[in-house]
Amino acid sequence: MIKKLVIVLIAVIAFQSHAQEGTASPYSFYGIGSLKFKGTVENRSMGGLSIFTDSIHVNLRNPASYAGSNLKGYPFNAESRPVKFAIGGSYSSVNLKSDSGSDKANTTTFDYFAVSLPMGKFGLGFGLLPYTSVGYKLESDNSDGLTSNRYKGEGGLNKAFAGLGYQISEELSVGIDVSYNFGNIKNSSIAFVYDENNELVQYQSRENNRSDLSGLNFNLGLSYKTMLNEKLQLTSGLTYSPKSDITSNNTRSFSTIVLNEVTGQEFEINTIDADLEAQNLKTTDLTLPSRFSFGAGIGQPKKWFVGTEFTFQNTSKFSNPIFDQTNAKFVNASTIAIGGFFIPDYDSFSKYWKRVVYRAGLHFENTGLEINNETINEFGMSFGLGFPINSILFSNGNLGLELGKRGTTNQNLIQENFINLQFSLSLNDRWFQKSKYD
Repeated sequence: MIKKLVIVLIAVIAFQSHAQEGTASPYSFYGIGSLKFKGTVENRSMGGLSIFTDSIHVNLRNPASYAGSNLKGYPFNAESRPVKFAIGGSYSSVNLKSDSGSDKANTTTFDYFAVSLPMGKFGLGFGLLPYTSVGYKLESDNSDGLTSNRYKGEGGLNKAFAGLGYQISEELSVGIDVSYNFGNIKNSSIAFVYDENNELVQYQSRENNRSDLSGLNFNLGLSYKTMLNEKLQLTSGLTYSPKSDITSNNTRSFSTIVLNEVTGQEFEINTIDADLEAQNLKTTDLTLPSRFSFGAGIGQPKKWFVGTEFTFQNTSKFSNPIFDQTNAKFVNASTIAIGGFFIPDYDSFSKYWKRVVYRAGLHFENTGLEINNETINEFGMSFGLGFPINSILFSNGNLGLELGKRGTTNQNLIQENFINLQFSLSLNDRWFQKSKYD
């Protein structure tokens, strides 16, 4: 059954990821877009914690988790660990507010698909996910209340990854994954021209830009668990991604267009390509900054867990001349996450809700983006439920709810108040189990 379900889910992914717009944030205008990847629904429901690992969930942020845990005892009684599948998506509703007005936007996106295969003390993981997303339409007015500029953008960076984990001991696992990043970003801008009667002139000019991105980066991980006493377990983890480069192949053109003043539709008349080669902008190298995270928590296995995690990203080293903006710069980014889960009674057979996993957390993030000398910060609270699927081996469906805000209305900027609803399936199956009967 599970294999048929996975085939259906892959088909849904292929359809959804072909033409989705992953964000409506005006801050995706800067750099290579807004960061989409923040872990599985299980991680995000605990404020973004990635330090907790077990044998029945895929952890996409720490490759040490591919090696698994609990090789002996619960839940598989010394039998082979299962093959793990994870797939997730989300719906986001954003209220955009500035000093001059407000607006609303909604997006529905595919967030990740991953598989983890056990191989003794080793574990292999691979998958696909959107890493950053660009999706905005911004307009500014002049002193007469007429539209003076329009900016539009779409695209983003995707990540295909494969990793290997190794269990050094019952307490310690290490891992590494390599990601191939690929995608494109397209944006356009129009500076509106009016006649002496404040009427749009017949022909307007539009600048068109496209950057095709590709490159590799690595992520190293470590996970450590040990029992402090008969009930309490200490869990800790760290990850490190070194600085890497992504190649950006860029094109730029200028179009003469005619605007439909009622619908805003743009009709292209002709286009001239810009000579980026002469400006040394035809091919540029984009620096993905290094990232380091560490955290720890305590809990009672199969009952509860609470922990905290700190992430630092050297975003001030981000650079690419084709993306430079005079009013914005990147500074070092950081995130603090606190969260955990509670299971009333994991092996209750009579009361389903006692086997449900209840999750909660919060996070505070300095995104690393600074505009008009204002730091763009994000704060969020998250809640989640993990529903056991009785007919499939230790599998579950997960719901997550995240409430928060990003940005500020200071310095004519925009504050985003968002509600994110997330859904995932964490599925398990046995592919390599030996038969017990002849």
